[in-house]
Amino acid sequence: MHPIICLSFVVFYVMVMVAVGYWSMQRTKNVGDFFLGGRSLGPWMSAFAYGTTYFSAVLFIGYGGRLGWGFGIHTMWIVLGNTLIGTLLAWLVLAGRTRDMTVRLNALTMPEFLRARYESKPLQVISAVVVFVFLVPYSASVYMGLSYLFQKTLGLEYNQALFFLAALTGVYLVMGGYFAVAVSDFIRGFIEFFGVLTMVLLLVSMKGGLGASFTALLAPECMPALHVHAPPPTTGPAFPGWVTLASLVLITSFGPWALPQMVQKFYSIRSKADVNRAMTIATVFALFMSFGAYYSGALTHLFFTNPATDLASIVDATTHKPNLDLLMPLFITSYLPHWLVLVILLMVFSASMSSLSSLVLVSSSAIAIDIYGAFGNREAKAKSTMILMRVLCAVFVLLSLLIAMSKVDVIVNLMVMAWGALASAFLAPYLYGLFWRRTTKAGAYAGMISGVGTATGLFILWGKPSVPVAAAIAMFLPLLVVPVVSRLTRPPTPETIARAFGD
Repeated sequence: MHPIICLSFVVFYVMVMVAVGYWSMQRTKNVGDFFLGGRSLGPWMSAFAYGTTYFSAVLFIGYGGRLGWGFGIHTMWIVLGNTLIGTLLAWLVLAGRTRDMTVRLNALTMPEFLRARYESKPLQVISAVVVFVFLVPYSASVYMGLSYLFQKTLGLEYNQALFFLAALTGVYLVMGGYFAVAVSDFIRGFIEFFGVLTMVLLLVSMKGGLGASFTALLAPECMPALHVHAPPPTTGPAFPGWVTLASLVLITSFGPWALPQMVQKFYSIRSKADVNRAMTIATVFALFMSFGAYYSGALTHLFFTNPATDLASIVDATTHKPNLDLLMPLFITSYLPHWLVLVILLMVFSASMSSLSSLVLVSSSAIAIDIYGAFGNREAKAKSTMILMRVLCAVFVLLSLLIAMSKVDVIVNLMVMAWGALASAFLAPYLYGLFWRRTTKAGAYAGMISGVGTATGLFILWGKPSVPVAAAIAMFLPLLVVPVVSRLTRPPTPETIARAFGD
């Protein structure tokens, strides 16, 4: 299919998204509408919003290609973790309780929740800074992954694709806020589901079916030895492959439990009664999306049997090694029919637009609601907060664009660093705050400081090869720190506990 025809379909899709943004703008009357859709979303919209935010271009382009090539069929452990822990268990454990407690505390964001639960305005401000700082590189990683795909399928230059995507994100999100995101996610979810199913079925049919392809991937040449250490890094320890893989399973499965853009989906669901239906829908969606991405990545071993020649077109001129961020775009355009390439393009485009929208929205709220709104009554400054959020959406898109243009790192490392830092900051204070009445303000501070400090320190000390392991350590360390410090410090007041737990 000619690139012009592909581009025409993309432009049509863009027009639909802008129309959704304009229609949603008519329904967006206040800050609660802009950020949470008025807490009125049903199970289908909530589930699709969760799933499409979870699985973006980072999954299909960065993770699917780089990890599928590096770990082969072993990536099915990540599929299992993302489905059972990152989705099913997250909704089962967190969704209903989060929705109820945030309503009682009148909290719209993760930092607002922490402020109300622990009665600490500085904690809200510090949390907002953490959100803003670490979501910028994550957003940049999504832009990078999607731009690589556009570069291969539409013939656009990398920077041209970046500008196009940034402009679209800014326009329709600034117009309609979270309701626009939720409605468009509902449309995107069906595109993604159909695209993944079709892609996997076609690829495995070329290799004799699912059973035959799975058996072939178990062959020694397609099964990396996970006990073997990677080449010694210039800094930090050399971990065996299974440690890195286990760390990736943990960070991509437990990490979403504390990512502000994911937890936001629990805040916005219409009622606690809708949680079970949303949980089922989200789990099925996660299974298909994660399996499709990682299994397709593993299948590259069956198609690119002579890497020296098959991957020659993606060899980096500086390192003289294949740029594995370009592996999936090369795979898709080389072995799939043109009409399906267009479907995959729209699928990854859809997933990425959802993730980008949520990231931009949560990051702008970190400044508009959690810093500007923290110093005064949010309701009294509703109009100015709305204006500020819209302006900051545009600013955040611009910052992410600048990072993506610089190509500062591989996609996987950018994402894992962002997820690791955010999960290390919020997982323990958020989780204990929901379930343990004895959690104290000092415990929350200690958990956040130990988590972010460990993540940042290990990223700097160990360097890029050890980013997944460093992120996993930093994420779980605060789970030990928070209860110890809470036991040693003064408990929260009965009034605080009564307000949070609805006594």
